[in-house]
Amino acid sequence: MLATTGWTAVHRPDSGAPLRAAALAAWAGARIDGRPVPPADAPARTVARFFGSLDGAQRARLADGYPLVVGNLDGVPAATRYRANLRGLQQAGKVEEARGLDVSLTPADRANATRRAHRFASLAEPGRQILAFDPTGGGLVAEVFGDLDRARRVSVIVPGVDTDLITFERTQRRFTAPVGMAESLYEAERAAAPDSETAVIAWAGYTAPTGVGMDAATGHMAVDGAVRLKALATSLPGNSTVALFCHSYGSVVCGVAAHELPRRVTDVVVAGSPGMRAENVAGLHTSARVWATRDEGDWIADVPHLEVGGLGHGADPVSPEFGARLLSSATAKSHTGYFAPGTDSVDNFAKIGTGAFGSVVCATGDDTCRAGFAGADRD
Repeated sequence: MLATTGWTAVHRPDSGAPLRAAALAAWAGARIDGRPVPPADAPARTVARFFGSLDGAQRARLADGYPLVVGNLDGVPAATRYRANLRGLQQAGKVEEARGLDVSLTPADRANATRRAHRFASLAEPGRQILAFDPTGGGLVAEVFGDLDRARRVSVIVPGVDTDLITFERTQRRFTAPVGMAESLYEAERAAAPDSETAVIAWAGYTAPTGVGMDAATGHMAVDGAVRLKALATSLPGNSTVALFCHSYGSVVCGVAAHELPRRVTDVVVAGSPGMRAENVAGLHTSARVWATRDEGDWIADVPHLEVGGLGHGADPVSPEFGARLLSSATAKSHTGYFAPGTDSVDNFAKIGTGAFGSVVCATGDDTCRAGFAGADRD
């Protein structure tokens, strides 16, 4: 299957690339009241200092004038990014609407443009908090649930294959898409700790493999994803702690990133993992606690857990030898069911996300995964 699936792709014109390129070119010469803006690749701390020196009106002008840059700059205040990405979505949506009516394009390209326009309109609906939006290629996007500025704990959903702007949310099979996963986890966290200040991020901020093909069997896409994940975790506002919930190929991204994650990342949770490109927890070189779970009916168990010549992702994270804390997912169903409301898995994720470590349910039926917590919550 790995050798025959996902090899072919039909080239289609990328309407997002010109928008992003034009935005970056304009930003390179931008000024606000005579002051030059920081480069688009400036460190988050540099960006944060610059935007911290601006008043609200100046931030709004930059967000409205350069949405596809400001909305993706780590270090920009969350509210300013939300504003910028609303403008960016509206701008990109108009382009896709026009492409959907362009008879010089193929029917497939017009249909794809129409789907993208509908998705952008959905993401731009009132009340949504879009932390990142880049329409280039399959697209990158992230959405926040909760108050990111006030949160003491932030949970980040890191999804797997076939994740892009179109599949970021679904009406059918809602909880198999990043938005549904994050909504379910956020509601579970609020139920578990109503007074706790938490936020959840649905993060489709890296280019994921398409299908279970060669890209999914190697780590090269995870390397780029790891860089982006580290940047996200480092630049989140305030002093919140961070828990990563990494599904399927997302666990490869988390594994590659582990040794460079900031210390504020206290927990890395993998579900339905093909491996983390390490032989054991020690090989991840992280100070974070590592948790793992897999439903009995998950087909990922049949994927060889090895790495040979760059193919495969190493040891099985739920094997005793790997050394992860094993969580129960007894009521989850199949590879995509870990975040469904009411499952043991999402309840466990919520307890980790809110710091109720002493009450998680272990896969082994004893208290092995709670070792060190003595039944008590811990910050």
